[in-house]
Amino acid sequence: MSADAPAHQLFDKILIANRGEIALRVIRACREMGIKSVAVHSTADADAMHVRMADESVCIGPAPSSESYLSKAAIISACEITGAQAVHPGYGFLSENAAFAQALEDHELVFIGPTAEHIRIMGDKITAKETMRALGVPCVPGSDGGVPDYESAIGVAAGIGFPVIIKATAGGGGRGMKVANNPEELEIAFRTARAEAKSAFGNDEVYIEKYLQKPRHIEVQVFGDGKGRAVHLGERDCSLQRRHQKVLEEAPGPVITPALRARIGKVCAEAVAAINYIGAGTIEFLYEDGEFFFIEMNTRLQVEHPVTEAIFGVDLVREQIRVAAGMEMSFHQQEMEINGHAIEVRINAEKLPNFSPCPGKVRVFHAPGGLGVRMDSAIYGGYTIPPYYDSLIGKLIVHGRDRPEALARLRRALGELIIDGIDTTVPLFDALLSDPDIQNGEYNIHWLEKWLAANFG
Repeated sequence: MSADAPAHQLFDKILIANRGEIALRVIRACREMGIKSVAVHSTADADAMHVRMADESVCIGPAPSSESYLSKAAIISACEITGAQAVHPGYGFLSENAAFAQALEDHELVFIGPTAEHIRIMGDKITAKETMRALGVPCVPGSDGGVPDYESAIGVAAGIGFPVIIKATAGGGGRGMKVANNPEELEIAFRTARAEAKSAFGNDEVYIEKYLQKPRHIEVQVFGDGKGRAVHLGERDCSLQRRHQKVLEEAPGPVITPALRARIGKVCAEAVAAINYIGAGTIEFLYEDGEFFFIEMNTRLQVEHPVTEAIFGVDLVREQIRVAAGMEMSFHQQEMEINGHAIEVRINAEKLPNFSPCPGKVRVFHAPGGLGVRMDSAIYGGYTIPPYYDSLIGKLIVHGRDRPEALARLRRALGELIIDGIDTTVPLFDALLSDPDIQNGEYNIHWLEKWLAANFG
């Protein structure tokens, strides 16, 4: 892999339009590359670690994210004040907002991510599915587009067979998503999904897909240079989910063979190369009985990107910055060889068993260490977690020569981790690691919900 080009070919200063651990992640990459970083923050985050770590900081509004981290005008103003040439959006907030990417371009600022057009295409679930199908990516059987009424819905369901799942076109995070096992359930689910979609996204359009019985959630990491070249960096298994939110991710997937990996990876890389996609992206699939079915593409860096970095030895944020600056990718497909196994667990400030948010003051924080252990977190002893944002406070990532070693290392690292003063989801992972299904990698997207009902109900 080639070294970075001279600094003058890169940006002088990057603004990070985010907070928490992902903001720190980007700041660290900037520092290693000799690029100045600018942190933005709300009034509630004045003492946050990303503010302390950045070279400069700008307060962009009050605590509510709608008046700070989601304010396009405030972020663009912060760029103008500080002289930042580019913006890294992290994940969440404005990371998949096409209007934001376009606004930056209009102000001659670089959005470190894909084009506004690609964000728009992949942000609409129906358009994304149509695009991917045309590019040769396998899709879940379902409606060709939005389903306007119950009569149309029952026609689609009869064609593909029950059970079916109704999804919001503009959806995400499990909202506007309902399962129906028969015509009676379909009528209620259809009405409820549309109402939820309208409330959450301002758009009540829904579509219908075949509901797979025991699928795994497999996602393929892709990376493009915007000039027709793209690579895939294997897959991650993200099947352990609660209410459609990922809890644990690992790479490579326990059930994906080298032949399957090569096949689906090639399809994904060719698809994003064909549309001149630039930067990091993730193509998500449901996987069952040897077959992959496309569900969506995330046009940003994923929360779980560290497990891919661990097994391939690449810095995805560094690469995002390089290609956004017009440089070539520093790696090629033939160089991508998997080394060992990595697992990430998401540690939230939540109180079990109900997973209710638990903001408050962290009295003591001690991160685990040792070979193959990485802790991405923005908390520190004495820090008060504000109640206004997502409850994710850290990600514990372990890397081992194989899956058993990674599991043993994760158990050891969890035992070293100290977060005193608030409740966290650490006990959940302590319990999960003792389950034979987790030890053997035998789980699907429904497994955790059933396990929680039996063990934490």
